[in-house]
Amino acid sequence: MNNILVVGPAWVGDMVMAQSLFKALKRAQADAQVDAQADAQADNEISVLAPPWSIPILARMPEVAHTIRMTVGHGALGLGARHKIGRQLRRSNFDHAIVVPNSFKSALVPWFAKIPRRTGYLGEQRWGLLNDIRILDRRVMPLNVQRFVALGLPKSSTANAVETLQSTDLPKPALAVNRELVGETAARFKLQTDAPVLALCPGAEYGPAKQWPAAHFAEVANAQLAQGWRVWLFGSDNDRQIAARINQLCQRRCADLAGRTSLGEAIDLMSLAKYAVTNDSGLMHIAAAVGCHVIAIYGSSSDAFTPPLTEHCDCLTLRLECSPCFQRECPLDHLNCLNQLMPKKVLDIIKKMGNKIGDGLG
Repeated sequence: MNNILVVGPAWVGDMVMAQSLFKALKRAQADAQVDAQADAQADNEISVLAPPWSIPILARMPEVAHTIRMTVGHGALGLGARHKIGRQLRRSNFDHAIVVPNSFKSALVPWFAKIPRRTGYLGEQRWGLLNDIRILDRRVMPLNVQRFVALGLPKSSTANAVETLQSTDLPKPALAVNRELVGETAARFKLQTDAPVLALCPGAEYGPAKQWPAAHFAEVANAQLAQGWRVWLFGSDNDRQIAARINQLCQRRCADLAGRTSLGEAIDLMSLAKYAVTNDSGLMHIAAAVGCHVIAIYGSSSDAFTPPLTEHCDCLTLRLECSPCFQRECPLDHLNCLNQLMPKKVLDIIKKMGNKIGDGLG
């Protein structure tokens, strides 16, 4: 058995995308096996060192055998705590560590754990901490998910695998949900599921330059409510204000779940939605991974870097001269990339897709 430790990323969307790496590790092992007897002997067992908030995501990834809590907060060096975790992990006899983040501190635990092979991009000059260093060529692998999956490939084959990493064969995240548990969660929140559900995800942790206006979200919601749809608003505590504004513009006919659900509950409830209209955010990746048709709105960011990892998506962007700028706030103070992206574009997609799937609405 190959005992692999993956040091996971610190953002929701990145953690969802990391499942592509886990799937690739499992698939590579399956491809290498020559007979059934080798199966039990050589399977990749994957453990993930991750922040506590990510446990509900990892629990829905069948590829992950064990989750190890990273007790050091994001951004903190926590040298003593990292050393303690590393020493504890020596007993686990890991053969290989894959460090997904590029920071210096993220490579410390595998080094303290004395894991023989430690793979990662050079990042913050991590010579010594890593002994299987990869040099990232952003032109060759523009997508974040490509960079993740490449870390699971042998160094000698990475260059030859670029074609594979650019193809539709790239493994896509797929979070497993328990349908019985989903039903119980929907009942607990008194959600009606007697009609198609539209999920709206108006938040974006990165900043307002990624947030489509509340009035635009509300126009989409009102149009679908008029067609008999249910509209659910998803988000964290930080998204309560914009979610409340949208619901106010909809005469409070939406189910406002922002700040009311745990991450695990949000994942399960999102799986009941037919469509998700969302900013470029962690919830966008969750929606894609639970089977929604995702309509993703891009302003300051780009779908050329972090698109929804699903075939069932439409990415909307105006591609103005000033975008993508990748800024948290609009440097020109007009946010035209989002303000001028009108709700009709979203409604046209829903109408077209609704007719295709024959739900009789839209």
